[in-house]
Amino acid sequence: MAFTMKQMSLIVAATGILSFIFGVIAENKKPPSGTPIAGKDVVICKYPSDPTVLFGSLSVAFLVASTVAGCISLFYPYKGKSIPQSALFQSTTFLAFFNIALFSTGLAATFLLWPTITEQLHLTRNVHHDLSTDCPTAKTGLLGGGAFFSLDSSLFWLVALMLANNAREDYFGETDGNDKGDAGEGLTVDKNGEVLMTVI
Repeated sequence: MAFTMKQMSLIVAATGILSFIFGVIAENKKPPSGTPIAGKDVVICKYPSDPTVLFGSLSVAFLVASTVAGCISLFYPYKGKSIPQSALFQSTTFLAFFNIALFSTGLAATFLLWPTITEQLHLTRNVHHDLSTDCPTAKTGLLGGGAFFSLDSSLFWLVALMLANNAREDYFGETDGNDKGDAGEGLTVDKNGEVLMTVI
């Protein structure tokens, strides 16, 4: 199945928005702390129902999907025409936004994975020998920040896609134009059938 640029941009945007939504939900559903239950020389932390790990994982998964779709959309051969990577990266603006998209994706992944993994460790390793533990949860604010970085990264992939489209038009416009002669030249034929070159 051949994709159009509009379809690819919708996939990038939709997965980026879903990553943002799940990241925000994970932040809002995260409990502030667990309840310590004293045992014999240990403290067992009991946490309320916590969907943070599930929603955080979904946010990361959609971030990955948005990034993969974003990368593929830049180099996809639309209408069966592929453009060399060197032609794309000749544009300084495209190169800048491509790197910004990669950087923001890395930040989003860090901000989403760190609290998600930490929360999973708190839930599974809930028996503590430190009797003064207060049953902590993952650091507050990281998932929300990761959600916004995820949305930003999908927007930067879309900007890079628009710049790639401009580069494609320039590249294919130049190659098509080379076969047609210079734009300022035209051909005229006189009464005797001789071809004359006329500069317009």
